[in-house]
Amino acid sequence: MPALEPTEHRARVEWLGVVPDRDAALASAPRDALTLTFAGPEGEDHGGLVRPSCSRVTAQHPRGTEIRNIRQLSVVSREELDAVAAEMGLDGFDPAWVGATMVVSGLPDFTHLPPSARLQVETDGPPSGATIVVDMENRPCMLPAPVIEAERPGHGRAFKAAAKDRRGVTAWVEREGVVRVGDALRLHLPAQRAWRGA
Repeated sequence: MPALEPTEHRARVEWLGVVPDRDAALASAPRDALTLTFAGPEGEDHGGLVRPSCSRVTAQHPRGTEIRNIRQLSVVSREELDAVAAEMGLDGFDPAWVGATMVVSGLPDFTHLPPSARLQVETDGPPSGATIVVDMENRPCMLPAPVIEAERPGHGRAFKAAAKDRRGVTAWVEREGVVRVGDALRLHLPAQRAWRGA
């Protein structure tokens, strides 16, 4: 029996981008298409099969420990970005400001997709098969604040609070392929009940 269930829920890819050099800038550069490899999107500085551990996992690993990279992509939803913009008093929100890899639309409560959910590229013909796996919620931080402040003075500090529960997810590539702006992504969910141990 399959461990993942295809659903009838689909998202549309609205925007794609890569961060070419995160030491130079957090902001991502827009792309019409991305080639997804097992090491992540080509041209993405957050890619790679492994990465040094960071503050998010200090309860598990000393900072700088080499670990598997399950943060190859930063995926956000158009609907949630619009809500963030409204709360910040902006008329729009550029996904490049937060170093986004992909913006999708059409999946409600996107930031809270369950870990291990899959988003698989479909086209009008046979599906391309490119598949990403949701790692977990991407918690908001203050790193985007200077980028936003430079573009919209007076608004950068408001980002972290406005993005709570709306920052999207991190993900990694399970199956290689190409994803393009306008593609449909089908949602596949783990076939298991919620954990009752807590």
